[in-house]
Amino acid sequence: MSELVLLEVADGIATLTINRPQVMNALNNETLLALRNRIDALDSDARVRVIILTGAGENAFVAGGDISAMRDFGPLEARAMAQQAQEVLNVIERCGKPVIAAVNGYALGGGCELAMACDLRIAGEKARFGQPEVNLGIIPGWAGTQRLARLVGKGRALELLFSGEMIDAQEAWRIGLVNRVVPQELLLEETRKFARVIAAKGQVAVRLCKEAVVNGLEMDGLRAARYEAELFGLCFATQDQKEGMSAFLEKRKAKFQNC
Repeated sequence: MSELVLLEVADGIATLTINRPQVMNALNNETLLALRNRIDALDSDARVRVIILTGAGENAFVAGGDISAMRDFGPLEARAMAQQAQEVLNVIERCGKPVIAAVNGYALGGGCELAMACDLRIAGEKARFGQPEVNLGIIPGWAGTQRLARLVGKGRALELLFSGEMIDAQEAWRIGLVNRVVPQELLLEETRKFARVIAAKGQVAVRLCKEAVVNGLEMDGLRAARYEAELFGLCFATQDQKEGMSAFLEKRKAKFQNC
């Protein structure tokens, strides 16, 4: 049996590939567990500074949850799978390293929810996004209603949720669902190029930026601002802060040690 989630590491960048192209990379329990294990390992891997997540084949990032596995679920089984999937997506969202979704095709249902759990989304021109669960008589269960509304706003989120319609990459960019759209054949090349930009920065600061945003979104504005100030102060206990400011004043490129 082939690996469900492939791993490649080069130049501080890990590329994870969901590897079920025969079912358009649909996610089942085994694939979710494999993905979680990969993310957990990479989070503590000192070689890795940025993680890219994509799908095998030319047609799909992840076409959704595995419907054949879910069709005969009862309510308790369905809730248990949703909770498991939410835990995996939360691990991705709270991973200490930036995670970029390179969306190479269909990102529907659970696939769209997976992409939204990543920090950034770069889409190839053939990418398609949607939450078509209403067409199946259900709603998103992997926190899609929550992340979608936070990314694109209540009105646009409800439009996509109520209609179940797909949108193309350019429309996804227009409404703020993706960060960039690039030529299909250059998707991984452009994603890795941007990943290298992030990997060159001080990694303590990158990690704290992510913590400030992800955790701050769960707070009211005043508490979030105070939390940001605490993290800002914490930066001044690092060698990277000393090096970064010294390099700026000396008009040279910083050599961060990530500590």
